[in-house]
Amino acid sequence: MTGLAEGRKPWEIPWPCVHEFLTIVTHPRIWDPASTIRQATDQVEAWLGSPSVVLVGESVDHWRSVKPRLVQGKIRGPMVHDARVAAICLSHGIDEFWTADRDFSGFPRLVTRNPLLA
Repeated sequence: MTGLAEGRKPWEIPWPCVHEFLTIVTHPRIWDPASTIRQATDQVEAWLGSPSVVLVGESVDHWRSVKPRLVQGKIRGPMVHDARVAAICLSHGIDEFWTADRDFSGFPRLVTRNPLLA
């Protein structure tokens, strides 16, 4: 992350991932102790302070992009959120999505990489 944040090459963060980050790191059943909301939002502010970061969200044609992924993939439950993120990434031309969530393997057009693995 440091290399991205300090680099010149643009890098993107989908808005839903910002919200998911806040949800996970402040969740007391996942972390003991969980991050405070101040710590979590300070981290987001640090990412947003990168001159090369681009925040991406749904475009005007989002529904045309996400509906086929939902129907063809028989997506349901929590995977709807993942389909949303995959559609946002693909519609913005993101060529690699960093995640530790293996559920994204269900979207073969989106290349994923787990940055926590060497």
